[in-house]
Amino acid sequence: MKPVRVLVVDDSATIRRLLSEILSRDSGIEVLGAAADAAQARRMIRELVPDVITLDVEMPNMNGLEFLEKIMRLRPMPVVMVSTLTQKGAEVTLSALEIGAVDYFAKPTDNVATHLDASARELCEKVVVAARARVKPYTRRDPPAVPAEADFDPGKWVVAIGSSTGGVEALIEVLSHFPENCPPTVITQHMPSHFTASFAERLDRLSRPKVSEARDGDVLAPGRVFLAPGGETHLEVIGGRSALRCSVRQGAPVGGHRPSVDVLFQSMASAVKSDGIGVILTGMGRDGAAGLLEMRTRGAATVGQDETSCVVYGMPRAAQEIGAVEQQLPLDRIGPEIINVCKNRARKAMSHALCS
Repeated sequence: MKPVRVLVVDDSATIRRLLSEILSRDSGIEVLGAAADAAQARRMIRELVPDVITLDVEMPNMNGLEFLEKIMRLRPMPVVMVSTLTQKGAEVTLSALEIGAVDYFAKPTDNVATHLDASARELCEKVVVAARARVKPYTRRDPPAVPAEADFDPGKWVVAIGSSTGGVEALIEVLSHFPENCPPTVITQHMPSHFTASFAERLDRLSRPKVSEARDGDVLAPGRVFLAPGGETHLEVIGGRSALRCSVRQGAPVGGHRPSVDVLFQSMASAVKSDGIGVILTGMGRDGAAGLLEMRTRGAATVGQDETSCVVYGMPRAAQEIGAVEQQLPLDRIGPEIINVCKNRARKAMSHALCS
């Protein structure tokens, strides 16, 4: 296979040198050059036609977000954002992912060289995966207006969603279709600890239900959506059917992930059984496939995002291949389908009651 051709864009000469050196060590990557600002990057993109750009958030004249939006409007291509591990860095990075960046790589504010060298494999993997990602032109759009459904009954359903690369935009899309009194929902998105609190707040602003970062002991109730905290914990659903709650516990990575989608789905299979709806969205790797199969085996409804609407068709593909997915749908149909599953169960229950 041809090496992935990369352009590094960063206003710091030190960071440009470090990123270029690290990426050049990978035989599957060719660094075409490095640009110090948006104007230079624009010229180099036209001349060199890179497969992927690594893009700094803070740059002179035109910041990374402004430049990213221009790229995704005029010449969509895979972009990996490079941001700091700070609250501000998290918020800007989330905005970049909404605009269309495929992924991000977090750098600290100190000991940068040591951190970058230790994270070299992660950076190279993200760049290689980004080269295979599906990117779309950016168009600013308002989320669909979800009508209030006073008669909507979430019943006994509990929804669990797993996602990774491309998941920020995908989760915003799915939750935009949820009514205010949606079924209790738990989400594991691969994301570091500095980012999940900001992401939960962003989802809360954009959604009708109440979205928050999960805390140990949070009760699952209609109208509540809980996002797994990033870092060193896993999110599980525990308790009896009438008193389900979140368990946020310490634990080793599972399949290389913490939080792990498999851990969440397996807990759903155990605690919720046939009243669960499992959804696996865009992402790299296999996390969630085995857990989703457990959910389906226990009678849960399961949905996978289809290939054409995924940024990276990895996790949904793995789940589809082992028979864990009951139906595959494009992203814009997944939110409505979750609500339809709840409605159909309610209709069947009412029909059964009338016939008894």
